[in-house]
Amino acid sequence: MRPADEDRIAAQLARVMAVACVRNTQLETLHAGQVPVSRTGDGSDVIVEDAEGNRFPWSEVSRIDDDEMRALMREIVDRLYTFHLRIDDPAFRAEIDRWAAATAKWDAPKPDPVLSAIPAETPERG
Repeated sequence: MRPADEDRIAAQLARVMAVACVRNTQLETLHAGQVPVSRTGDGSDVIVEDAEGNRFPWSEVSRIDDDEMRALMREIVDRLYTFHLRIDDPAFRAEIDRWAAATAKWDAPKPDPVLSAIPAETPERG
């Protein structure tokens, strides 16, 4: 397969997996709700006060607790696992193809610097 075709397929697969396995999860629930107005744009002018009277700039407040993170990661892993198990099922592929159309206008993915820094045993594609 030509490198350009591999890149196109990998990009489409990455976007579909992002929507099916990450975006449409508990992440949507965590994302829901009101967002405070910040005149500085970084949240440093928004103050959160907890039940004990401690005050924190919005930019320093954790927005997801450990239990929520654990549940989110479990759901994402389960969805990725199921995605890989079902990818050869024609009915599943048909649904994935519909989701692919919805992601067609997303930004093109680019190589992640952390994962890209892991040494490769195969030569780089050119």
